[in-house]
Amino acid sequence: MTEPPILAEPRPTGAGRWPRSVQWPVLLVGSVALVVPLELAGFPAALLLGPMIAAIVLGVGDARMRVARPLFILAQAVIGLMMAKALPPAVFVELVEDWPIYALGIGSVVVVAAGLGILLARLKVLPGTTAIWGSAPGAAATIVIMADAFGADARLVAFMTYLRVALVALAASLVARLAVPGGAPLPAIDWFPPVEPVAFAQTVALIVVAMVVATLLRMPVGAIFFTMILGVLLQNLAGLRIELPPVLLATAFTLIGWSIGLRFTRDILLHAWRALPAVVGSIVALIAACGAFAFLLVWLAGVDPLTAYLATSPGGADSVAIIAANSAVDVPFVMAMQAGRLLVVTLTGPALARYIATRKWAREL
Repeated sequence: MTEPPILAEPRPTGAGRWPRSVQWPVLLVGSVALVVPLELAGFPAALLLGPMIAAIVLGVGDARMRVARPLFILAQAVIGLMMAKALPPAVFVELVEDWPIYALGIGSVVVVAAGLGILLARLKVLPGTTAIWGSAPGAAATIVIMADAFGADARLVAFMTYLRVALVALAASLVARLAVPGGAPLPAIDWFPPVEPVAFAQTVALIVVAMVVATLLRMPVGAIFFTMILGVLLQNLAGLRIELPPVLLATAFTLIGWSIGLRFTRDILLHAWRALPAVVGSIVALIAACGAFAFLLVWLAGVDPLTAYLATSPGGADSVAIIAANSAVDVPFVMAMQAGRLLVVTLTGPALARYIATRKWAREL
C-alpha cells in the first residue's frame, strides 16, 4: 500500500515570516500605539481592545505566537478579583432591599439578550453556542474567557461582545449628554496610585492560590470563579481589601487581548465581516429593548429616566459607571443593577450554553 504523501505546512506570509524576537516587540509597540488614542478618546475597554486589535493584525498576517497558559491563567485570576471588587456589601444590601425592582431589571435584560443570541444561532449567523455567549449582556472580558473554555469560538464572541460594549457606551454617552448638557469631563486614570502593601500582598497571595488550584483541577475558567467567589467572601466577611493597581489590570487585559487576537485568521475575519449586519441589528434591538425596560422602571417604580436607562444598559459596566459618576443620577442604584446582572450572567452562562448545545438545531449548526 502506498503511503499518503506528507503535505508540507503552508509557508507563512506577512508577519509570519518575521522571527519571534521581532514579532513580540512589534505586538507590544502596536498595542501601546492603539491603546493611547483609544484611552484619550475615552473609548470603553481600550486596555483590552488595543492589544486585541494589534494581535488580530499579526494573527491574520500568519504570526504563530501564543500567550503561555500560566500567563493566561494569571489574567483570569486578576479578572476574577476585579469582579469581586465590584461586588461590595452595599451592592448585596441594595439588591435585597429592593429585590423586585432588580429582578425585573436584571431578568428582563438577560432574557431578551439570550433570546437574541438564540435567534442569531437559529439563523446560522454564528456557529454553535457562539451567538449565545456573544449576546450575554455584561462581564465582557469574563464572558470571552468562559466562552473559550466551554467550546465556543472566543474570537467571534469577542467580536460580538466588544462591538456591543462600544455601541452601548456610545448610546449611553449620548443619552447622558442630552439629559445633562455639558456634563463633567471623564476622570483621567491614575496609573500609579498609592498601594497599601499588606492589602496588595494578600491580593497577590490570592491570585497565586487561584492559579495553583485552577492548574491542578483543570477546571474551565477555574481561576476566574475561584478568585471571584473567594474574593467576594473574604472582602465582605473578613474585611479583605482587594488591591488591584491599574498597571496590573492593564497587564491582565493585554494578555487576554493578545490571547484572543493572535488566534484570528483571514477566514474568521471574513466570517465576522459577513455577520456584521445581523450582529449590529441584534445589538440595536437589545439597546431598544433595554430602553423599554427603563421606561417600565420609571413608570412602575418611580426611578428617574436617566438612572433607569443607565441601570439597564446591557454591558460596559465600567463605562456606565464613569458616565453615572459624572451625571445627576442615583449611582448606587445604577451600579447595583449592573453588578447584579454581571453576577447573574457569569453564573448562568455555562448552564445556558450547555442547554443550548444539547438542542438538535444547535448541533446541526
